[in-house]
Amino acid sequence: MDLKAKLRHVMDFPKEGIDFIDITTVLQDGEALKQALDEMKEKVSKFGDCDLIAGPESRGFIFGTPLAYTMGKGFIPIRKKGKLPYKTVQAEYQLEYGTDILEMHMDAVKPGEKVVIVDDLLATGGTTESNIKLVEKLGGKVVGIVYFVELTFLNGRDKLKGYPVESIVKF
Repeated sequence: MDLKAKLRHVMDFPKEGIDFIDITTVLQDGEALKQALDEMKEKVSKFGDCDLIAGPESRGFIFGTPLAYTMGKGFIPIRKKGKLPYKTVQAEYQLEYGTDILEMHMDAVKPGEKVVIVDDLLATGGTTESNIKLVEKLGGKVVGIVYFVELTFLNGRDKLKGYPVESIVKF
């Protein structure tokens, strides 16, 4: 199945000039979702054994949690500031018009644990860069990063040099 053809393009969302790649059309299609997760699982497996899978809210949860389940790994939710109930570590990241903060529980990763970061889309790499900082603050090692979609023309991999990056669909 051509997963790229299953994605919907929404022009001028969230603002004029943006071609938004909508993954909900894949999520709604059981066969397409299964194929996407199976292909992502293959990519995660390429990195060797890992201890945990981490994913940023909210679409990183959609792909990361079922991957963690099928692979028998724990899942680490990475959330925006103030959304997690326990003590956290923080990393600031750049937005188009300012900055924001992501958090992870301070006991989510033990020193030396190997973590794969999973998300829906690689654009500029800023969110993933902050995810890496969070894992490394706790002594974890990011052994790989997997995306469902990659917007290659935005050169997000440039911010992720030194980390193995895989994606399923490329634009």
